[in-house]
Amino acid sequence: MVTKTAADTRERILQAAAALLAAEGRDGLSTRAVSAAAGVQPPALYRLFGDKDGLLDAVAAYGFDEYLASKRALGSTGDAVEDLRRGWDLHIEFGLSRPEFYVLMYGDTRPGRTSPAGREAEAMLHGIVERVAAAGRLRVSVERAARLVHATGMGVVLSLIATPVADRDPELSPTARETVLSRILTGGGEPAGSDLPERAIALRAGLDGATVLTAAERVLMAEWLDRIADA
Repeated sequence: MVTKTAADTRERILQAAAALLAAEGRDGLSTRAVSAAAGVQPPALYRLFGDKDGLLDAVAAYGFDEYLASKRALGSTGDAVEDLRRGWDLHIEFGLSRPEFYVLMYGDTRPGRTSPAGREAEAMLHGIVERVAAAGRLRVSVERAARLVHATGMGVVLSLIATPVADRDPELSPTARETVLSRILTGGGEPAGSDLPERAIALRAGLDGATVLTAAERVLMAEWLDRIADA
């Protein structure tokens, strides 16, 4: 159980680390520098965060949560596709407005490891894509659509971060967004050719509610529907 004193100390350390990150980049986040800036001894930092990787993960999550706090009020438009577009734009805006935090989340990728903040962002995207599927608007599976949107959006942000502001192409993000959406979305009810994949995707989105099937049958049905969707 974290005491109030420990919670206050943790918050002070995160505030100090966030300020150092914004001012000096990741290289400024040595445990010695963060401890000094927060006015604590290094052992207190290790007790709260475990190690430097734990601190970096917490700082990334701190920046992400702080940013999203002012954005969650946007809510839903009622149109899942429009919400997907807004989610893309929010992701790009976060990355460009807080590049140091974004690189902590996504720039130091290792096989099998994603920062907790990165996992939260991916879960939010997955939820929106599931709504698009339930509306019958996906032409590929939810997993494939979410991976395409995530990978492309991440590539756009990292590319723009690496480009001097004066040289950035303002059309890069909207062009990439619409290119990905044209690949994963149906044409608004008039898909070219067979609509079997779209029907399979919509059925897959609601499969968890099919209580007439056993858990094992739902797993098997989900596998079949995903194969039809991605064929």
